[in-house]
Amino acid sequence: MKKVTLMVLVFSFIASFSVQAQKFLKPFESVSHKKTTYIVKEDGSEMEGTVKKLNRKKGLVKRVKIKNEAGDKMEVPIEEINYAYLPQSGIDKFFKFDEFLTDATQWDAGLYDLDRIKDGYAFFEKAQVKVKKKERTLLMQLLNPGTCSRIKVYHNPFAGETAGIGVAGIKVAGGKDKSYYIRIDNGVAFKLTKKSYKKMFKEVFGDCKEVKKEYGKAKWSQFEKAVFAYNAACAK
Repeated sequence: MKKVTLMVLVFSFIASFSVQAQKFLKPFESVSHKKTTYIVKEDGSEMEGTVKKLNRKKGLVKRVKIKNEAGDKMEVPIEEINYAYLPQSGIDKFFKFDEFLTDATQWDAGLYDLDRIKDGYAFFEKAQVKVKKKERTLLMQLLNPGTCSRIKVYHNPFAGETAGIGVAGIKVAGGKDKSYYIRIDNGVAFKLTKKSYKKMFKEVFGDCKEVKKEYGKAKWSQFEKAVFAYNAACAK
C-alpha cells in the first residue's frame, strides 16, 4: 500500500511540473549496447550497428566503435560522421521522465527523426568544440534539435546540477545542469556555466533586443527560455 501511495505522489509531482514550456531534451549518459545505432556519414550514407565502445574526452565522444550486422567490429572516424542516433539504455530510460515529449509545440521542422527520439534515441552531431584551450572535433549530444536555427545547446556530461525536488528520497523534478556547451551560428562550441552566465549574456544574446528585454537579468533558471526565444525571434 505504501508503494502504491509513493508512486501516486511521484506521478502527481511529475504532472505538476509538466508545464507547456519549451525545454531541452533530457540528456543521458548510458548507451545501449544491444539496440541499433544509426550513423549518417558526410557522404549521406547510413551505417547501422551496435555500439561496442565510446571513447571520450572530458566526457565527450571522440571515437565510436560499432559492430555491424555481419559481426564485423569497426571504428568510425569522427571526421566521417555527420550525425548519429545513439540509443538510450533501458535502465537510463526508466529513471528519466522526459517532459520534452509532452509538449507538441516544440516539434517544429528541425534536425531530428521524431520517431527515433520518442523511441529513446539521442541526436548527436559532429562539431568543433573548445575544451579548455584546445579545439577538438567531437560528437555532441544536441539538446534542442527542434529549434536550433542559431544557438545549439549540447550536453556537458560533467555538469553539476542545481537542487531538485524529491519525494521519499526519489528525485522527481529539477534540477538544471549548471553548464552546457553552446554553439552560435555554427561557430566553435564553448562551455557556458551558471557562474559565467551574467558575464557572457551579452556575448551570447546581445544582438537580439527581444531577448535582452525579456531575459536581460540573466537568470540561469531562464536560460532555456532565452535560447528558444532567441532562435525564434532573432533567426537569420
